[in-house]
Amino acid sequence: MPRKIIIDTDPGQDDAVAILLALASPEDFEVLGIVAVAGNVGLHHNATNARKIVELAGRPDIPVYAGCSRPMRRTLVTAEHVHGDTGLNGPDLPAPKIELQPQHGVDYIIETLMQAEPKTITLCTLGPLTNIGMALVKEPGIAERVAEIVLMGGAYFEVGNITPAAEFNIYVDPDAADIVFRSGVKLTVLPLDVTHQMQSTPARLNAFKALGNKSGQAVYEMLSFSEGFDLKKYGWEGAPLHDPTVMAYLIDPTIFEGRDCNVTIENASELTIGMTVTDYWHVTDKPKNATYIRSGNADRFFHLLTERLARLP
Repeated sequence: MPRKIIIDTDPGQDDAVAILLALASPEDFEVLGIVAVAGNVGLHHNATNARKIVELAGRPDIPVYAGCSRPMRRTLVTAEHVHGDTGLNGPDLPAPKIELQPQHGVDYIIETLMQAEPKTITLCTLGPLTNIGMALVKEPGIAERVAEIVLMGGAYFEVGNITPAAEFNIYVDPDAADIVFRSGVKLTVLPLDVTHQMQSTPARLNAFKALGNKSGQAVYEMLSFSEGFDLKKYGWEGAPLHDPTVMAYLIDPTIFEGRDCNVTIENASELTIGMTVTDYWHVTDKPKNATYIRSGNADRFFHLLTERLARLP
């Protein structure tokens, strides 16, 4: 049976690719809905971008909701310097025809989890964890009903990409992340440690373009735009592709390797706020609250991604 998922996201070019991967994989996922959150850019753009992507995939039936427009306690930090002013610079996608759902995204998450059979819905989070943290505060009972949260965020071996200590998604709302990591929900973390291995080299980008469909061309144009910042920053052959690792892990976890360990969120220190303090080597007796993915096979990851995107319009 396909896994029932809700995608919480701030698209973002790499978020867009992750959404396309999910929608191209009906044997693996039943996408119940997509909830936008402020992150890479503001909420308005992210909610618009999510609707553009479901229409690109030929799935205007997927409902899209707008969630929180700012972090729980802090001023919003965005990343137009990476993703462009719209968050989805690169392809010229038409304005979406479908409307946003009127319900607030946090309420949608709560209502859907409370009405479903327990442990039947997985939350796939691709951006800051504000919506999930707010849902857990508003209705703590959802913690016992979520099957799993699989998230892109954090770093240990690679450390930070927005500060020397913190990865962007966690840094934007460390208070929400702290709530999530203390919730008792089963967590799987896809951090920079693994996403930095998934580099969109020219050959891999050209493989998307060679698919000959609108989705493949759009992905080529998205990543050609967003990788410019990282190529200059890291000097690698290709830029890391972050968020699609969440979907790839759920489709084929054998692509990846990691271990269960304790992950704690730093939300007080001026120097290290947003850091995912990861007890990867089990040097404390703190309870193991997350499966922390450290590495993956990039060739298998991109093969899966290219094969699935070929199915789309």
